[in-house]
Amino acid sequence: MATDPAVGKDLAKLRKLIGNAKRWDLVFALCGLFALMFAVLTLVALFVDMAFVGMARLEPDFFTSFPSRRAANAGILSAWMGSALVMLVTALTAVPLGVAAGIYLEEYAPRNWMTDIIEINISNLAGVPSIIYGLLALGLFVYTFGFGQSILSAGLTLALLILPIIIVATRESIRSIPGTIREGAYALGATKWQCTSDHIVPYSLPGILTGVIIGLSRAIGETAPIITIGALTFIAFLPPSPVTGTFPFLSFEWLQSGFTVMPIQMFNWTSRPEEAFQVNAAAAGLVLIVMTLSMNALAIYIRYRLRKNIKW
Repeated sequence: MATDPAVGKDLAKLRKLIGNAKRWDLVFALCGLFALMFAVLTLVALFVDMAFVGMARLEPDFFTSFPSRRAANAGILSAWMGSALVMLVTALTAVPLGVAAGIYLEEYAPRNWMTDIIEINISNLAGVPSIIYGLLALGLFVYTFGFGQSILSAGLTLALLILPIIIVATRESIRSIPGTIREGAYALGATKWQCTSDHIVPYSLPGILTGVIIGLSRAIGETAPIITIGALTFIAFLPPSPVTGTFPFLSFEWLQSGFTVMPIQMFNWTSRPEEAFQVNAAAAGLVLIVMTLSMNALAIYIRYRLRKNIKW
C-alpha cells in the first residue's frame, strides 16, 4: 500500500520534533542534576571542613561552660540554653496561632475579597526578609509593650517570622485531603466542627507537623531579628529556672531575662581575630547544624509514622 508523500513528510517532521524535545529534556535534566550536585557538594564540603576544624572542641566542658575571654575556657552553655528557651516561647506562640489560622482560613472563612486580601498578605509575609521582623519587634515588643530586650521579645519575634510558614503549611495539608472525606462525614450527620476535628485535622496532621518543625528549624538559625532587638553578645549567667521547688512550681521570671542564642555566640567568636575563637565558632556551628538536621529528620519520621497509620 503506497504512502501519501504529504503524510510521510508530516510523520518525519513529527519524529524530528519529538527527537528535539527529548534532547532538550535530557539537557534540562543534566543541568538540574549538575545544579543539585553542585549545591549538595558545596554544603558537604563546608560541613566537613567545619567538622574537621571544630570537632576537637566538642567536649563536655564546651557544653557546660560559659563564654570566656580565653578561647580554651569558652563554652556555649548560655547560648544553647537561651536558644532552647527562645524556641520554647516561639513554639508555644506560633504553633497554636498558625494551625488555628490555617484551619479557619481553609475550612471556615467566607470566600470574599477580605479573605483574598488576607491570603495574599500571608503569602507575601512568608518572603519578607527577617530583618524587617526584627525592626517591627523592636518597635512593638521592646518599646511599645515594654517587654524589653528579653527572651519573651525574642520568642515573639521569631513566632511572627515563622507564622506565615505554619499557616501556609497547614492550609496546603488540609487541601490535600480528598473531598470524599468531608462528604462522608456530612452524610453521616457530622457537624462542621466534628468533621474538622475528627477527620480533617487528623488526616492532615503529618503535613502540619512537618511545616511546624521546618518553621522552627528556620527560626533556630536566625540572627538578624535577634540582633535587632538587642540580644547580648557576651553573657555569663543563665536565666532563672522555669521550674521551682515551691507551689505553683512554675516561674515566669525567665521571660524577662537577658539572653543570647547560638547564632549570636558564633557571630561573637567569628568577629575575633584569634584562631582559637574561630575553632570555637566552627564547633558551635557544627552543633547548630546537627540540631537543625535533627529537627528536619524528626519531621520526616513523624510524617512517615503518621501517614503509615492513616487509613483512608
